Amino acid sequence: MPHAGELKKVVVLGGGTGLSTLLRGLKNHPVEVTAVVTVADDGGSSGRLLDAYDIPPPGDIRKVMAALSDVEPLIEKMFEYRFAISEDLKGHSLGNLMLAALTDITGDFASAIQKMSRVLNIKGKVLPAANQRITLHAELEDGTIITGESKIPVYGRRIRKVYLSPQEVEPLPETIEKIMAADLLIFGPGSLYTSILPTILVPAIRESVLKCKAKKVYISNLTTQSGETNRYTASEHVQALYDHAGAPFIDTILLNSLDIASLHEGEGPPWPVENDVEAVRALVPEIVFKNIATVVDNMILHDAEVVSEWLMEYIGIH
Repeated sequence: MPHAGELKKVVVLGGGTGLSTLLRGLKNHPVEVTAVVTVADDGGSSGRLLDAYDIPPPGDIRKVMAALSDVEPLIEKMFEYRFAISEDLKGHSLGNLMLAALTDITGDFASAIQKMSRVLNIKGKVLPAANQRITLHAELEDGTIITGESKIPVYGRRIRKVYLSPQEVEPLPETIEKIMAADLLIFGPGSLYTSILPTILVPAIRESVLKCKAKKVYISNLTTQSGETNRYTASEHVQALYDHAGAPFIDTILLNSLDIASLHEGEGPPWPVENDVEAVRALVPEIVFKNIATVVDNMILHDAEVVSEWLMEYIGIH
């Protein structure tokens, strides 16, 4: 546990919009934040850079760095800028190109992230789940194998499991150190199979998550994700985490208490995640309900401030 005057250590694992949203709230609180970010993305700008430079995909890392940055809004906007006109640059974001260039210059993806973190004055630490290229595969319930993170949601069939290749992929030693020293580990919000699970599929990360003394919180998704978790309940999300980790490990789940059906227009997906409380209670020792949903640009998102305020209370910071 931290000594007097020492900041409590919070490690968040995942990727995508959910992780970035949460980090924008957490960075305003007096904690030491580390983001362990998936590098299983293979679509869009990340996929093209992956092929051209043989580097881990920078997309999720870029979003997290932008979320944790403490620079003029214009600098962050420039880092996130996506080219739309030139054929060669179309679809690339400037941040992805900068990370690819720095990786080429330093010869190492993790070093590139470290140097770019200084440029962006990042509050916290951003670590890739692996410092090399990895590929995410999904086995569907009908036995079909899908290769590539971007292709998995396209099939729209239930997923039995996801796995990585190479399977013996190693994380950075610092990632394991941060997890083992953490006071709090946070999983979610984010895409279950393509953002959260790829981080704990790295064997050494999975082992340290199960072994470390930190409190472990799962922040439930608000809606199910088309092609990944259609009609999944809250307990089915938790069960998938346990199945892939090989053991139960969540101490507390944060569920949304607001009826978001009122925020959701139309009949089709995304559907709200159903809080099947009795089934969740059989899997997780503590359930917390809170109104954590907000609507931004017609999208139902987590309210980063409400979630991060609750997380501070949870670890005894008021």
